[in-house]
Amino acid sequence: MNAFVAALQLLVATAFLSIPLVRHRYGPTAMAGAEAELERQGIRTTVLTENGMRFDAGGHETAIPASVAAVMAAVAALNLSGGPWAETLTWVFQSIVLVGNCLILHSQLTAVKSVQTAFARKGDPMLARIDVPALLKAAENGFPSWVGALQNVRHAVVFGASILALTVMSLA
Repeated sequence: MNAFVAALQLLVATAFLSIPLVRHRYGPTAMAGAEAELERQGIRTTVLTENGMRFDAGGHETAIPASVAAVMAAVAALNLSGGPWAETLTWVFQSIVLVGNCLILHSQLTAVKSVQTAFARKGDPMLARIDVPALLKAAENGFPSWVGALQNVRHAVVFGASILALTVMSLA
């Protein structure tokens, strides 16, 4: 049982590492597309970086997924070694990952509204003029078409593996 739960946790860790890897590889192209869209809209192309908006693997886009992957790998190691804290930490961290992935999915589904709200909060008239759907579409076009499928697989793996791990733990 512990080996099975550990394997599920390693799948979750791998799924979370896919995020920064894709953003590292294709993020600069996405950023160039977003900047080209800003230029098309007559908005200075530096406004995104000035306001902390990025499409690459910098900052929290790497730190958070890498941290989740590291924690899942550590808990998997505890499960494999039969450590006394393995079950408790599985319940805690697998639950956090499950809720966190719900938040990630929500943010992806509400990206346009979230960006519009964030831009409005800044009070910058330049940001207020941005056609956010067009901006996000231009950035999205910088990623290969298979990235959408990868996101769906990643969500399925994280949700499925987390629910299965918690179910197995509850039956133990």
